Amino acid sequence: MRVVIVEDDALLREGLVLLLRSEGFEVVAALENAVDFLAVLGAERPDVAVVDVRLPPTFRDEGLRAAVEARRRYPGFPVLMLSAHVEHSYATELLSEGGKVGYLLKERVGKVENFLDSLRRVVEGGTAIDPEVIAQLLTQQKKGDALGNLSKRELEVLGLMAEGYDNSTIGGMLFVTETSVSKHIRSIFAKLGLQQSESGHRRVLAVLAYLQEAH
Repeated sequence: MRVVIVEDDALLREGLVLLLRSEGFEVVAALENAVDFLAVLGAERPDVAVVDVRLPPTFRDEGLRAAVEARRRYPGFPVLMLSAHVEHSYATELLSEGGKVGYLLKERVGKVENFLDSLRRVVEGGTAIDPEVIAQLLTQQKKGDALGNLSKRELEVLGLMAEGYDNSTIGGMLFVTETSVSKHIRSIFAKLGLQQSESGHRRVLAVLAYLQEAH
């Protein structure tokens, strides 16, 4: 598996390189800024990127914005974000795009098995979102309580949404039509109180509610 690492902290960057290489990953580049990341992405076409949210020059959300841009250029490109804090800007946009995306707090990197599991899960099409990230991004009223109102089938659909599958794939896995899946999702949105005005983010908020309850 070919990986690009984008991390401005030299010690952490080199530590990730050593860790991933020792686990059999091929690190095609280890970079410190978003500009080089987007350039290498087009040249090397890695299988996944591990990206720090805060990168030079302002150390605000350059990495997060670069990840959004990477997935705009290459839809579905797997990205695992790392951050010392939860950054709200662009985070919901990134997570709302479905699977192959993760957002972990840097303290989780020290737990090697959890980090590697998250990385592999993202590459395989799933999501890997830190519980603290979920708690902070789910800023509306607690919707975890509303999960009890969902039917068994709706919970199955929501669980597969949380793994990053699109409607068509969910339909195939549950042996129902894509139209049926869409109806279940509309019902899920209604029961979770996710109004039409939130259409751009309703899917990710539903998934975040599910993941928050799971943790």
